[in-house]
Amino acid sequence: MSVSLKDVAERAGVSIKTVSNVVNNYRHVTPAMRTRVQQAIDELGYRPNLTARHLRKGRTGIIALAVPELENPYFAELAGAVVDAAAEHEYTVLLDHTGGRREREILVSQGFRARVIDGLILSPIELETEDLLGRDHDAPLVLLGEREYDLPYDHIAIDNVAAARVAVRHLLGLGRSRIAFLGARTDRVNEPSHLRLRGWRAELAECGLPAPDSMVAPTGGWDHADGAAAMARLLDSGELPDAVFAYNDLIAIGAMRVLSERGLRVPQDIAVVGFDDVTGGRYGAVTLTTISPDKQTIARLAVRSVVERLLGTAEGPLTSGPRELRADFRLVARESTLGRR
Repeated sequence: MSVSLKDVAERAGVSIKTVSNVVNNYRHVTPAMRTRVQQAIDELGYRPNLTARHLRKGRTGIIALAVPELENPYFAELAGAVVDAAAEHEYTVLLDHTGGRREREILVSQGFRARVIDGLILSPIELETEDLLGRDHDAPLVLLGEREYDLPYDHIAIDNVAAARVAVRHLLGLGRSRIAFLGARTDRVNEPSHLRLRGWRAELAECGLPAPDSMVAPTGGWDHADGAAAMARLLDSGELPDAVFAYNDLIAIGAMRVLSERGLRVPQDIAVVGFDDVTGGRYGAVTLTTISPDKQTIARLAVRSVVERLLGTAEGPLTSGPRELRADFRLVARESTLGRR
């Protein structure tokens, strides 16, 4: 049989209200009383009924997280961080993936699960600003990722232009001067690939170096195969860079495979930098230098934003408008640029 608050109260010799105050971590409980109640909780193995607690507040206790694809290690690692962050607020995460398709992102954002979730964290790829202008339900929405939106929703991102400049600066500092960019999507000017391309151009320009279009290799997607194909096309065109900055780690790993097949050494002949710091990049034959976004902070900011908006709804509207929240990043230098030490 499950243990109730009443059982704990009887074991501790206190009122049910006192036990509730301890369980909900209210401040005005003496240390001695808190210890006494906690001992009874431990002895009886009491576990709070989080579902009932949320329902009493008119909520479900569920936050949805929608990402483009779970096969991409970056989104899988981010999802794990969101689950951990939500647990700290006693929330469960409902995970969904959109395949990066606009119609699916619209469906998710318009609240087709509005009755079962309290809020939504969405990482869109194809969604446009106008797709969200008619959103007509109250569940808080938080946008992740580097696409630029002018919308009344909290947005959490890193500075992609600055991060790209750090990656290129690292390569320049190693004496590289013909730095290619793999992973451009020139048809979407406000998405992350364009921002990273902008950072690539800006850093080269500041150093007085050319940034020719012939050194930009577009990709149709963001996987290993896309990176391999882009690298092969670049080499077949006659261009021979001495370094590559890739849109993400998967593209970088695919590119390194082709370089190896063509008899080119990493980093002696061509140095490579990726983006995302996924686990696989740390364990290849040549470990990958990469830009590492602070995924834990991104997750904590996203969950906290949803919770704060929920509290604002319960206790009166928040006075603050939509917030642009930034997470940090760092360059992690490994063998693909430094060689083995």
